[in-house]
Amino acid sequence: MVRLSVILPAFNLSEKIGANLDKVESVLKRTGLTYELIPVDDGSTDGTSDVLRKWASGGDGNIRRPVILEKNVGKGGALKAGFHVSKGELVLLLDGDLEILPGYLPVFLERMESEKADIVIGSKRHPKSRVRYPWHRRLASAVYFSLVRFFIGLPITDTQTGMKLFKREILGGALERMLVKAYAFDLELLAIAYGLGAKIAEAPVAIKFGDGFGALSVKTVKQMSIDSLAVFYRLRLLNYYAHVEVPPPLDRNPLVSVVIACPNGSWMLDECLEAFSGQTYRDFEVIVLPDGELDSSKDYGYPLSVIPTGKVRPAEKRNIGIAAAKGEIVAFIDDDAYPDSRWLENAVKYFGEPTIGALGGPGVTPPGDGFWAKCGGRVYENIFVSGNYRYRYLGGRVRKDIDDYPSCNLFVRKDVLDSIGGYRTDFWPGEDTLLCEDIVCKAKRRIVYDPWTLVYHHRRPLFAAHLRQLGRYGFHRGYFVKRFPVTSCRFSYFVPTLFVLYLVALAGVFALRDFIGGGVLGPRAAVLASPLIFYVSLTALTTFSINPFRWAVTELGVFLSHVWYGIQFMRGLCASKAPCEFIGKDHA
Repeated sequence: MVRLSVILPAFNLSEKIGANLDKVESVLKRTGLTYELIPVDDGSTDGTSDVLRKWASGGDGNIRRPVILEKNVGKGGALKAGFHVSKGELVLLLDGDLEILPGYLPVFLERMESEKADIVIGSKRHPKSRVRYPWHRRLASAVYFSLVRFFIGLPITDTQTGMKLFKREILGGALERMLVKAYAFDLELLAIAYGLGAKIAEAPVAIKFGDGFGALSVKTVKQMSIDSLAVFYRLRLLNYYAHVEVPPPLDRNPLVSVVIACPNGSWMLDECLEAFSGQTYRDFEVIVLPDGELDSSKDYGYPLSVIPTGKVRPAEKRNIGIAAAKGEIVAFIDDDAYPDSRWLENAVKYFGEPTIGALGGPGVTPPGDGFWAKCGGRVYENIFVSGNYRYRYLGGRVRKDIDDYPSCNLFVRKDVLDSIGGYRTDFWPGEDTLLCEDIVCKAKRRIVYDPWTLVYHHRRPLFAAHLRQLGRYGFHRGYFVKRFPVTSCRFSYFVPTLFVLYLVALAGVFALRDFIGGGVLGPRAAVLASPLIFYVSLTALTTFSINPFRWAVTELGVFLSHVWYGIQFMRGLCASKAPCEFIGKDHA
């Protein structure tokens, strides 16, 4: 049995990761413990993965076990990936740059034993620590420690030092509740573990910092502050970590059938299919449903079926896919999206809980999208556009039960789909809203949102394509208010229409003022316009960007989205039937 697993996240460390791993291994050999060394390449672009493969081939494959991630997922995601393949009773987390030298590992082990601790963390403030520490890092560390101690209340002197030893069950329980993937990962991890009753001890470390500011950029400090405040909010105000659901372990790996409805082949569909080759969970099949024939000769390394459907709507395509699915779980993803490498792995674990019938996850804007598409993504991410539904477009939100979710990232039990008859085919868009209503109301199952079940969803570029898509959503939401009010008759959906009515009334008042003379309304005009001024100020604040053009484009996109959605919602509210309700050949 492996006694100790050492996990080292690494990003663009090709020049020194090999030597660093040799140093760590020399320390591990002196402990006399059975161990495994798990470096995790977090989507490096400098050849780090090649170095790790060569390093692994030069030793025992049971000891040297690198994990290669195709995309950068942040420290949290990298450590989770390493933990999932680890086997040790104890797990040591150690930064791959080896600024923290591993020579004190025997002290960590002794402290865990002598203090009956569940976690031993390295502390720069320990009296026996040997630290070469530039003044700016000391200052930043002191300020951050003071804030953490005041807001979070952890009884320790350091959270950020990158050497931590955990008992396996403690680390596993904390990782299951994690949300932060990057800068405040250490803080959240320790806050969760401490809240669950873990005893934490501290040990000395030896640290040799470089002379630069390192990670202390303006962007890093900003994101660290945001993530840390989010941890405080979830810990102290929501009490989220104490009540978050951790599903029971699965007794076997269920087969997942991935269903992709599409008009025809495209570079985005190719990107999506290629991404499934890198899935960490391998028990799946993919079913593609194009209008016509599609070349399926390429071997992606997994079962792929192509079923031409003719020019029918997405709901009808998905029902054909459901009928052909062999899996116990059916996963829906759009052809203009592609999955994170752990998409399937993060989703299937929830289906060990029998009350869960479906699961949704975020569809974030891909980092490679163009300027206008990224601006479209920024519009959807804006709190005044998506409100309480921002979790659909942003990772890192909290897990929760939901009752309405789009099919771009949706998992549903096959038996639940069979029991409700799949998708209704008389609407597009909006068919996924009705599917979710049937899952909750007819099948009496829960739908859960999980922020780690991530896909990258290409956005419509501003302005025309974005507004066409949003207008369809607005019309059908307005129409559904009358027909399917359970998930559509909500005040937030009416707000854009109320905003449009206000703008019309305001324009009428100013037109009347010009007609009868400005002196009559005079000072009252500013009062009447004050809500608009307040609106412009808030949207300017929430769309802020260092790039002034991107800032202006995004704010204009938010304004036009509100206006066009409000108009289309009102049209849907007044319509006697939806355009796609009885038109079987309408298609995106």
